[in-house]
Formats: sequence, structure tokens, C-alpha cells
Amino acid sequence: MADQINSLEELGQVAEGVVAEDAVMAAPETPREPVRDELGRSYATGKRKDAVARVWIKPGSGKVSVNGREMDAYFARPVLQMILRQPFQVAGVVDQFDVMATVKGGGLSGQAGAVKHGISKALQLYDPSLRGALKAAGFLTRDSRVVERKKYGKAKARKSFQFSKR
Repeated sequence: MADQINSLEELGQVAEGVVAEDAVMAAPETPREPVRDELGRSYATGKRKDAVARVWIKPGSGKVSVNGREMDAYFARPVLQMILRQPFQVAGVVDQFDVMATVKGGGLSGQAGAVKHGISKALQLYDPSLRGALKAAGFLTRDSRVVERKKYGKAKARKSFQFSKR
């Protein structure tokens, strides 16, 4: 019966003791270690729609090659080039890393999104301190939206054929 609480003061003391014990038990996480291969590169896979990108980053001058071609040649539209530059701008490491990416599947927009996702994941593996900025910008989350499948009896996924009264 010594475990009974007889007053509000005792309850407060017990609650403070429990909070202090929880704080001690929830030790801070060990810092993440950089993940690099023997050549000093970090690798990550990025995905968007049907596109899958394999991305390697290493310290360099900011050169980006996609499927063996320069970024400007592969992604001709300025919007797609801007998408690829976003992770570097958010992390504050513009022109500090060279990127080598191979991408398959989907169209150009999906491929640009896949390479962006891969660059973001590779950056946070290379330098874990960049994770907070990339995660806050939403670049580490895989955009799971894909095209809805076509249903039978429909013109497209949801569009019906023209209705005829007679």
C-alpha cells in the first residue's frame, strides 16, 4: 500500500519523476553517417510516375549528365532543367556536385521528377546535415500519384462515351 498517492502534491511529484525518467530513456539519436562508395560517390534511386532514375553524385563543378547526355540536351525545356536544379538550391550546394543519372520509363516530365527525387536522396546520403532542408521542401517524399487505369465500358479512366437518348 506504499504505492498509493494521497495528495495532489504527491501526484505532481510522481508525474515529474516519470517525465524525467522518460527523458533519460529517450536518448538522442546517433547522428547519421554519410553513405559513399569507394569512389566517393553517393547513389540513390528516384521514382516518379512510370520513370525510374539511378543517380550518382560526387563533388565537382555542377555538371549534370542524364543517359550520357548533358542536362541541357536531354531536358530541353527550361522548366525541366529548373526541376533538376531545385534540390541543390534548397540545400545551398549549387555547382558543388557532379551528377550522373540513368533514367528509364515514362515521359520527360516524369523522368525529370525521378531524377530530382534521386538527386535529393543522394544528397542527403552524401551529407546527412542537408536532410532537414530537403525533407522540409518535400523532395525526399516519393510522389505516388500515377495515371489511373482505363475501365471497361469507358472512353478513358472516368470519361464515358457520348450518351444517346434514342
